Amino acid sequence: MDRRSQMRENILKTIGSFWGITRILQIVFGAGLWVTIAANKYEGSIHFVLFVAVLFWLLTLSLFFITLLNKQDLVPLLGGERWLSTNLAHDVAAALLYLPAIGVMIYKTERNSFCNLDQYKHLCLYKIYLTAAVFACLSCCAYLLSVIHGGCRKCRGDQTLL
Repeated sequence: MDRRSQMRENILKTIGSFWGITRILQIVFGAGLWVTIAANKYEGSIHFVLFVAVLFWLLTLSLFFITLLNKQDLVPLLGGERWLSTNLAHDVAAALLYLPAIGVMIYKTERNSFCNLDQYKHLCLYKIYLTAAVFACLSCCAYLLSVIHGGCRKCRGDQTLL
């Protein structure tokens, strides 16, 4: 089997796996969250939500492409046999930091609920914050799914991610 077909086979295997599907969902939901926030006016504690969303979007994208290209053995200290543990630690950290981000988005949504009236003529961030809160919840759920899946694999003694 030549190198190109082997790479294509690995990409299809990765994308079609449970891990690949959850990673794609994490990337899509995370991007939805930070684009929703960044495209609109934001202040105060929303900066934390944006930080969490962009940080874990970039980290998730990196982990996804490293695995997709089957180059995890080239990552010093974290790759090779430790790759499953590395991904599990990333997912736990993401899920834990998304929880306060969800709280911030829910708080901001409730604080802006007054402007969700037809008669209100000024800039209203209610629907934007509500959309961001939904994306934050979906992102957190995707990371929690990944934590459960990775934890089960780790408990079974699997060292491979896929």
